[in-house]
Formats: sequence, C-alpha cells, structure tokens
Amino acid sequence: MNILFAASEAAPFIKTGGLGDVAQSLPQQLEKDENIEVRVVIPYYKSIKENPNFKVSFLTSFGVDLAWRRVHVGVFTAVYKGVTYYLVDNEFYFYRDGCYGYYDDGERFAYFSKAILEMLMHIDFAPDIIHINDWQTALVPAFLRAQYCHMQKYSHIRTVLTIHNIEYQGKVPNEFLSYVLGMDEGMRNVLTYGDCLNFLKSAIVLCDKITTVSKTYSFEIRYAYYAHGLEKILEENSYKLCGITNGINTDIFNPNKDKNIYVNYKAGEVLKKQDNKLALQKDLGLEQNPDIPMVSMITRLVSHKGLDLVECVSKEIMDLGVQFVIVGTGDEKYENHFRHMAYVYPGKVSANIKFDTALASKVYAGSDIFLMPSKSEPCGLSQLIAMRYGTIPVVRETGGLFDTVPALNTDTLEGRGFTFKVYNAHDMLDAVRRAVDFYHDKVKYTKVVKNIMKYDCSWKKAASEYINVYGSII
Repeated sequence: MNILFAASEAAPFIKTGGLGDVAQSLPQQLEKDENIEVRVVIPYYKSIKENPNFKVSFLTSFGVDLAWRRVHVGVFTAVYKGVTYYLVDNEFYFYRDGCYGYYDDGERFAYFSKAILEMLMHIDFAPDIIHINDWQTALVPAFLRAQYCHMQKYSHIRTVLTIHNIEYQGKVPNEFLSYVLGMDEGMRNVLTYGDCLNFLKSAIVLCDKITTVSKTYSFEIRYAYYAHGLEKILEENSYKLCGITNGINTDIFNPNKDKNIYVNYKAGEVLKKQDNKLALQKDLGLEQNPDIPMVSMITRLVSHKGLDLVECVSKEIMDLGVQFVIVGTGDEKYENHFRHMAYVYPGKVSANIKFDTALASKVYAGSDIFLMPSKSEPCGLSQLIAMRYGTIPVVRETGGLFDTVPALNTDTLEGRGFTFKVYNAHDMLDAVRRAVDFYHDKVKYTKVVKNIMKYDCSWKKAASEYINVYGSII
C-alpha cells in the first residue's frame, strides 16, 4: 500500500505547531510496516532552502495550470530517517519568511494542492492513498474530482483528510473558483459554504475518510461550540468520521536521552528529576528549594489555551505557595500579563516570552505540575510530553486532553492527572490546588510520576489505526 502524506509543514524541515510533529513521526511509524510505503510532500520554503544542514537534491520540474496562468513547479527530494520527502518549489509562493499569514495564502495553497496531483505524472511513485492535512491541502480531493479522476493513473486514488484544528478552514471569495482554481460551475456547490468558498468543507464532502487527532474531538466538532460553523456538514458526513489520538515521538521526547536537560533520568528516578528542578530554578532566578511545587505552562499565548482563566486567578495560584514558569509567545495582552506576574512575584515567577525548544525540555523535566486548561484542544502534545518527563498534568476535560489524561484517583492512584470539566477559572484553580496538595504526599506523588512516565504515548497504536482506515477504503 502506497501512501502520499501531504502537509504544509513537517519536522525536521519546518515546524510551527503540532502538524509538523505529526507529519514527521506518523510517516516514520507507518514506514515500519513492511506492507506500507510512505512518502511526504511539503512546500519548499525559504527557511528549508537556506538551511545547509538539509541534503536536498533536484528531481524534476514542469508547469501546472492554475486557471489562466501556467505556473512553474520544481520538485526536490530529501530522505530523513528512511522516509522520502518531496519538496514543491515555487519561489513566488514559498520563498518568504514563515509559512502562513500572507494575503494570498488561499492561492499559495491552492497551487500546492494542484502541484501535488500534477507531480504524480512526473515521479516514480503511485499512491493508493493521498493523506491530506488541514485546509492547506484540502483542495486535493476537489482537484482530483474536477480535473484528474478521468485519467487512468488517478482513477484508483482515495483520499483521507485529517482535521488537526477545525478553526482554520481556508475561506476565499466566490470569484476564486474560476479566477484561481480554474474549475467550472459544476464544482461551486461543493466548495461553497456560507457566503464564500471553504477549502476544508470541500474536503469533508469529497474525501473518502475523515479523521481527527483524538477520539473525543471527533465528537466535539459535530457541535457548534467546537465546529466553527461546520457542524452541519460534519454531521452529514459523520459516517466517514473517526478519531485517532495522536502520539509523540518517544525517541525525541525521552528524558533518558534528551541532551537539552541538565540530568538524564528514567521512570522512577525522582531524585534525578529533582536535580533538573534545582538547576532550572537556578537558571531562571527562582528560589532553589526542591520542596516548593513548580507549576509550568509551555504554550502559545492565545485565549483558547485557557489563559484568560489563568489571568483571572493568578494571585490565587501564587497564594498556593508555588513557583510558576511559563514559556511561549502570542497575544500581547497575555505576554504583558505574565511579565507583570514576574515583576510582582520576583523569585517565584519566571516569564519566558520566547519560543525556545531547549528551554522547553528543561521546563518539562524540572517542573512538578503542568497546567493546560484549554478551551478546546484537538489533541495536544504538551500533556503527553509532560507525562513522558514525569510532570503531572492539570487539564480541562476536552478533546485529546480528556482522552490522554484520565482523572487521578488519589486513593487508588489510577489515572494520570488532575482534571476539571467546566470552563471556569475557579474550577481550574481547584484542580491546581488538588495537584499542589498531592505533590506534598511524596510517597504517592513518586508512584504517580513513575506510572505516567511508563504510559505508552508512542505512535504505534495510532499508526495501526491509520492502516486500518487506509485498508477500509482501498
């Protein structure tokens, strides 16, 4: 079975969020199955092109029609950990700083979607499945239906759509259909939703199978609160919708091998984890005291991550006698809030308003409690990484957080973290308070740290479920 995994980003080449991790780790795990061959296609961004560490070679070039224009497509290849990557090159669209946020993103990723299909005429790989991800590749099924499926080379191809975050849908004006996509009016209905064209909606309707990145999220997005307007379309297509909970790369996120942390440690080696805490306290200018519980957050500083809850009860959290460490960037109001916290609580709060993967590893290893009170969370990777490093999560019961962090029973020690249901600041505060109280019971705390570090959060189970999905539509 041949799988072409199409995404707008994939680590280690380019990563802005969880999709980059998935597009690196899932194909690697799938490739371990002797009956599966996976290749990945992403844009050839400026940052990849200018990075001398990547060994990239030219494969081919050709033109593709995008409505009235004939556009250049270059294809380069690279191999990383046994997986072949195709990099689609067009400097007009992709030789820019960053991946997203440009006025012509709709055109850029419409081009990318069509280039993926046209590329199959010029390479020695014939996929049975094209696995698309989010809105940036969501036009692949539409182009396949409108312009390619009559060709023998394409007639057998099936498509799987994975929704990583339904909030982002690829909305463009109605004129886009003929002016950019070059599609006739027969395709307008499938692309139109509301008063515009919607890339993601078209993929939901046309693809053969839809997956989400956690089981709970696959049910949540059928309701208006989570679906950002697409609940009706998802309910109509619910027969092809299923949830597969993400894993993480347990080789990369491994406290026994991570070169970024101060002291490597295995499950149960709580004293070595404590050494990381003391070193982190020193580096961040916090009081060096192993008995003070350290609460951490590593997150984008945006509202749906639950930061308005934290902002509301910051003083009450600090009154619990904790140290608080945050790493991340985002909305200015939250950046300023955490800077102000660090000013008000010197030696107790460390606000690191930056994206720093090395520091993130140190914080995962050195903190005791990881706070993730998201309003919505399709899957979430941070809670999985935190548990891998023996840091007990406090989460809201939503999406992948609900699937991966069952509530901890402090008597039987079943479960993996402290949870709250209602999106409410004082419900969150109560969960943090319970976690802090539990931290001081060192015998039970040590057992739970050991248990959560042994939790299998690898990609093995998820990859097996994806293979079943692929098999069901071939």
